[in-house]
Amino acid sequence: MGKAIQISIHNPSQYICANCEQILPDWKQQQFLWVVVVLQQARYPLVEVTGEVEREKERLREKFMRFGCDVAFNLRDRSYVTDLIDPRTGYPLLSHPGAVPHDDTAVVKALLGYPVIKNKCSVLVHPEWGTAVYPSILLSEAPPEIILQVMNVIAPLHGWTEINKDAV
Repeated sequence: MGKAIQISIHNPSQYICANCEQILPDWKQQQFLWVVVVLQQARYPLVEVTGEVEREKERLREKFMRFGCDVAFNLRDRSYVTDLIDPRTGYPLLSHPGAVPHDDTAVVKALLGYPVIKNKCSVLVHPEWGTAVYPSILLSEAPPEIILQVMNVIAPLHGWTEINKDAV
């Protein structure tokens, strides 16, 4: 429990397309944008607000931030504009924040069709993990094949197995 990962690469949702300049004001010239959805299985359902659940969210956030920064900087070193969204705030970590925060849960619902429970904060319902799922988003102009190649090198360094090629 709490170790599974699901990663997929998608065209941007309508929300991202409609609000890109307000979410990522530095990205005005970008023509091609890919959304990398990173879902981590939590140790506990994330519906209740308890100290234990909040610590679990922070653990998963930190794990994503480490992985996401490694991927983002690798892609940036290859001259691909890339950023990750801080799951706590909804704002980009490596770019200037825009006027509109990103909503990871809404984007995952739009791209994967997973139901959402409206609670104090929105909670995804994963088909296998139920509400024990923590969503995170990375955005890049790199082609999916390059993103996948970079993630396959970096994921094992974070204790995650190779990412499935069906992720694209």
